[in-house]
Amino acid sequence: MKVRFQADADLNEIIVRACQRAEPKIDFQTAASAGILGVSDPEILEIAAKLERVLVTHDRRTMPAYFAERLTDNAFSSGVIVVPQSMTVRAVVDDLVLIWTASEAEDWNNRIRFLPL
Repeated sequence: MKVRFQADADLNEIIVRACQRAEPKIDFQTAASAGILGVSDPEILEIAAKLERVLVTHDRRTMPAYFAERLTDNAFSSGVIVVPQSMTVRAVVDDLVLIWTASEAEDWNNRIRFLPL
């Protein structure tokens, strides 16, 4: 199955739109369209796992710790990609489209990756 992305509330939505323009078939849901605005990080990870979506976030401070806690509790994660705020939109889009093109959703199960690739 192809990778499907879920943006959390702090991800720059320009990244989502730019990915969709670069690759129209990419499935990248915004936080607003998923109804997760104002939802806690552990709940966002749970929702992304249930929806089988790789979570994409700028949150380097707390999300990796919640991800690790989730795995420690033997809970499933469909994966997390952490994007530094300092990366250009173009570089982020290039990496995310490459991930979408070159990997399968199962490759991201219980994995966290920090961009750039």
